Amino acid sequence: MSTDEREQLWGGETTKAVANFPISGEPIPAPVIRWLGRIKAAAARVNAELHLLDAELAQRVAAAADRVAAGEFDDQFPIDVFQTGSGTSSNMNANEVIAKLAGAGVHPNDHVNMGQSSNDVFPSAVHLSALGEATNDLLPALAALESALSAKASEFHDIVKSGRTHLMDAVPVTLGQEFSGYAAQVRLAARRVRLALPQVAQIPLGGTATGTGLNTHPEFAARVRALLSASTGLEISAPEDPFEAQGNRDALVELSGALKVIAVSFTKIANDLALMGSGPRAGIGEILLPELQKGSSIMPGKVNPVIAEVTLQVAAQVVGNDAAITLAGSQGNFELNVRVPLIARNLLESIRLLAAAARVLDEKCVRGIQANLAGCERSAESTLAAATALNPYIGYDRATEIVKQAAASGRLLREVAYEQGVDEETYNRAMDLRKMAQGNLS
Repeated sequence: MSTDEREQLWGGETTKAVANFPISGEPIPAPVIRWLGRIKAAAARVNAELHLLDAELAQRVAAAADRVAAGEFDDQFPIDVFQTGSGTSSNMNANEVIAKLAGAGVHPNDHVNMGQSSNDVFPSAVHLSALGEATNDLLPALAALESALSAKASEFHDIVKSGRTHLMDAVPVTLGQEFSGYAAQVRLAARRVRLALPQVAQIPLGGTATGTGLNTHPEFAARVRALLSASTGLEISAPEDPFEAQGNRDALVELSGALKVIAVSFTKIANDLALMGSGPRAGIGEILLPELQKGSSIMPGKVNPVIAEVTLQVAAQVVGNDAAITLAGSQGNFELNVRVPLIARNLLESIRLLAAAARVLDEKCVRGIQANLAGCERSAESTLAAATALNPYIGYDRATEIVKQAAASGRLLREVAYEQGVDEETYNRAMDLRKMAQGNLS
């Protein structure tokens, strides 16, 4: 291939679109480009099997599309992601690049686009991109993070500390119990994603322009799906209803909702880790976060919770992406949603960012967390809410009076309780912090 050929493989329709949409300077996501290549390679092979396309020409089209699918020509897709809402411009971009690569006699529409429309191919490529990235990138990253959190839950299972509700001291818990809760959040987050994926796997391919399947062979879509499933290992299925699949992008909105919940969970986990690691002397100081870099250009020895802060920023972006996806999904009209490029951009960015955040949270933060035993012991012994365990022995009102006096005087609960007539045996039976953390004082 000549240098000039490499510089521009696209044709006139792509050139027009580049001129028409000088918006963000950001092209469509690379996974969508590559899935357009996979779909068009499978389509050429199926059309040859159905004796609709000359076998030799189909082989050239398929070979060229395979190269697009492999990512060799991502730079040949210059159209802005904020383009015509059906993705027609990028579909034509793919047709033109593949036709040029395939050589003489190959027509972008008649051959590369045979049996297809932008209206079914482009959203199919977006669905399959989301399915593939979630399956192969996000879910493994979440599984690794859950494993790391579960390991810390086991490691910290016997370390008692103060619980906190409303940011106020509460009855004791163990550090392991808190990390077990974080692990469960991540485990449930992965489950929500998996539950959304079967709907994402239903693609509108075969509907062509409006869902009727005009100008495509009745066996085309099923055969293409079978080839794509065989080559990628993904379970790709027919739509429950072709007009539902053509007219809206609800499955992508549903997946985005599951991603938003991950962002919410990550926000809770990251905030808790940053707070528990605050200090080292004037903060909560119950855990020690890994020291990754200098925390200040002026304050010597300062260490910041940088991975927690990155995670919180990612979570905010994902929530924002979901808001845009929700709005875009609501704006489908009749037989087509025409906000698909926006949905693709935001959904794939959310998947990519969450997967990356899960990996760094796992590898650069959670695995290196250590319990600050002195800090946990201090908070466990200091929480006045532990007096709750005295309720069954002396009643709520007497326990409340002991707490008030201890808080006002700064003395230990034990001292005030003895002063108020609680005998040592009763106090020790009630105030076993480890049993208390397990909810069992019998």
